[in-house]
Amino acid sequence: MFGRVALSVLRRGKEACAIHKLRGTTPFLHSSTPQPFKFLTPPIATHYFHAFRSHLIPKGHHMPHMRNFAKMVSAGTGHKEGLKLLVSGGSHAQKVVGIWLFGSAAWVFSMVVLGGLTRLTRSGLSMTDWKFTGTLPPFSDDEWLQEFEKYKQSPEYKRVNRGMKIEEFKFIYWMEYAHRMWGRALGVMFALPYSYFLHKGYITLRLGLRLSALFALGAGQGLIGWWMVKSGLEEPPSEYSQPRVSPYRLAAHLTSAFAIYCGLFWTALSVVMPEPPAESLTWVRGAAKVRKLALPISLLVGLTAVSGAFVAGNDAGHAFNSFPKMGDSWIPEDIFEMKPLIRNFFENTSTVQLDHRILAIATLISVGALWWSTRKLDIHPAVRSVIGGAVGMAVLQVTLGISTLLSYVPTSLGTAHQAGALTLLTFMMLLSHTVRRPSMPLLKSLPQVVKAH
Repeated sequence: MFGRVALSVLRRGKEACAIHKLRGTTPFLHSSTPQPFKFLTPPIATHYFHAFRSHLIPKGHHMPHMRNFAKMVSAGTGHKEGLKLLVSGGSHAQKVVGIWLFGSAAWVFSMVVLGGLTRLTRSGLSMTDWKFTGTLPPFSDDEWLQEFEKYKQSPEYKRVNRGMKIEEFKFIYWMEYAHRMWGRALGVMFALPYSYFLHKGYITLRLGLRLSALFALGAGQGLIGWWMVKSGLEEPPSEYSQPRVSPYRLAAHLTSAFAIYCGLFWTALSVVMPEPPAESLTWVRGAAKVRKLALPISLLVGLTAVSGAFVAGNDAGHAFNSFPKMGDSWIPEDIFEMKPLIRNFFENTSTVQLDHRILAIATLISVGALWWSTRKLDIHPAVRSVIGGAVGMAVLQVTLGISTLLSYVPTSLGTAHQAGALTLLTFMMLLSHTVRRPSMPLLKSLPQVVKAH
């Protein structure tokens, strides 16, 4: 009886592919025993199950290793209590909630890309008013003329786009309108499934509080966006200055978007992968060493992205379009000309671009150092793969940044560079999540090493 129950459980997950060959040595597992590795992301799952097949169950040694696996899975006698799962309702609930959260994170990612595209096409100031619930776009010629007249009263039209045709205005208006409505659509797409899953009882209290905070932050993101746009509708302090949004407000808007994305992505990972991939204490110790480096590097990646927001807010990408030198010198002479001194790091075009260059190079070196220092560590193959992906993405991101600068910030490269920043941060979050400490029940069940053939 117990053998039949165990087989029915094992067939549910991907691990059945590895264990099904060992039908005659089925461990005695209870049908309600949680399976912590069932919900791994595909690349990590692939590594885990290949490792399980090749290391944990070598030919001729079925029974001892099957007993180890049985202990590893059944070690979660208090799995729900020890892990504090974010979703109740079993594997189906974890799957659908995970898909929803990953989809929401992808939507926020697209919002960041669309926001960068809106800024680079100078479309952000085309709509001179804002409503929290949104409004219908102009349809008739008269409605378009009314919107165009509003825009003509703005500093951007008077100083930058004087003489603009209405067809050109329609393009920048639609860009900004799409960005705003895409954000509101995200709110609906998030709220409706959340209400449904809450009704079904899938959402635990801990997950509910976390998602409610993210939803509130998302609602506030619209207010931050209008607060940012409003600064660009004010007359510049100098008659020689072009109207643009406050770099502080732009940085706040972008940082908030990154925070929402990170919160959703991390929560989705926690739902579908409640336990990190761990098959031996040796690999757990290796992951702990990686973890000490992953967190500070992740913070450096985030800081570099925020510094990029100040580059965009000050249009600093259109200055010093050379590399590695900034013009004819390594360090411009005017980097500390503003008073008080702190203003230079946020408002001085030269200093802002120099800061971003230094942080970008520091990020590349740090990610490379992470790979170098862990190349001989005994760690899970999935961890090694994520580190390799982060190195490749860091190289690509620096290449995109230099290309964008040398090309005087074309829209395509500028947008790709902003997307690259979020992609690199995604790799670092995935790494940090993958090397987190396993639960105590799982730790107690792990062998000292993964035995080879």
